Amino acid sequence: MKRLSLPSWIPTLAVGLVLFLGVFFARSTGSISAYRYQVFQIALITAISALGLNLIYGFNGQFSLGHIGFYAIGAYGSALITKDYVSGWSGSKAGALSWMMAAQIGVVLALVCIRLLRLDRLQKRITLHTSAYLKPHEARVVSTLPLLAIIAAVLALAVAVTLGLHQVLNQTLSAAMTSLPKEIGKNLVFVLAILNGGTMAALVAYLVGLPLLRLGSDYFGIATLGFAIMIYTALQNSDLVIETMKGARGMVAIPIWTNWSWVMGVFVLLVILLRNLLRSSHGRAIISVREDEIAAQTMGVDVNQLKTLAFAVGGLFAGIGGALYAHLYGFLHPSTFNIIKGFDPLIIIVLGGLGSMTGTVLASVGVVVLIEELRVILPQGFEDWRFVIYPIILLMVMLLRSQGIMGTNEWGWFRAPLPPERDIPIPNRTPRASAATQSEDA
Repeated sequence: MKRLSLPSWIPTLAVGLVLFLGVFFARSTGSISAYRYQVFQIALITAISALGLNLIYGFNGQFSLGHIGFYAIGAYGSALITKDYVSGWSGSKAGALSWMMAAQIGVVLALVCIRLLRLDRLQKRITLHTSAYLKPHEARVVSTLPLLAIIAAVLALAVAVTLGLHQVLNQTLSAAMTSLPKEIGKNLVFVLAILNGGTMAALVAYLVGLPLLRLGSDYFGIATLGFAIMIYTALQNSDLVIETMKGARGMVAIPIWTNWSWVMGVFVLLVILLRNLLRSSHGRAIISVREDEIAAQTMGVDVNQLKTLAFAVGGLFAGIGGALYAHLYGFLHPSTFNIIKGFDPLIIIVLGGLGSMTGTVLASVGVVVLIEELRVILPQGFEDWRFVIYPIILLMVMLLRSQGIMGTNEWGWFRAPLPPERDIPIPNRTPRASAATQSEDA
């Protein structure tokens, strides 16, 4: 007999609707202040970024300390697009947007061409044919020169494509923004800014991950920490390249377009994306790399490819979170993305439970709300004591529940789907038994 139970997505949807409508109507009626309204938004933005790091570290097992760098890339990249639309700092409303889109397409084109050319095989063939006539070190040098020439040609092609696409996209997007109604144009630019902030961070994560993911876990963490320091230093001096970024003074005049509806909508879409990814064959392979990398490789799993995929998708989440953050306050400063702040998402995923989406969301909301509420509750002049109370609570949680709030458990729709129940037919042995009894009586 089949058990009657509600699908797991129904209670999850109910909780999401209650949260969304509760905050929305509370702000509309003035039941919560503008400050607490921002706190709820930054809590979900933090959850978006932490979910990306949980994919990298919690589900894939790659210890990364450079997540804040991708967060910064998404924030500044999206801010350049929307600020250009409002103020036209590049000379046209779509100049920054067209440059970023064209540059990303050019980089992807170069990567695809290099992959299709299989340069490693070409180098081996050249080395094999020249080793009979040259010494080994001379053969390696001779085989490297054609590869450098091919890479230079591919890069030149990518630059040409980027320049041409920029011209086309700039004219097309500028005309579209001018013809569209103001509100529709603003929403379109905001969507494109969020997407480009995320994809740009994902592309940088892919490029950074190609060489770094060959390192072991500890060395990989140190290398990603160096990447975060590089991004922070670049932001401090960014005004030397793009004057409107203001460098160490902080980027101002960013349009404040982030609201609760945008944050909740993006959060739901990314949660659905991550959940479906983890429950797919690729997601199970990503988790298998965390459990035992050698065993996964023995079973035919492409470990390097899956590590790069997880790192790029995690960068995508961080970039989108950064894009929403940039348009929440309208101001960006490099100190927001320093190394100390980079530990926040790491603390959150450890507190919530490595490998638990539910734990990451709960920990993100709990940590942000706790820190901000302590700012209000503590007496004036003692606000910094919240950074004493907060670590004490973290230590207590770690001592009492070292696996985190949720461990690796999930709730509701986040759980892996169970196989459908089947009615197993039970053979009826009654007629056979009665026939045996009749034969014995006879």
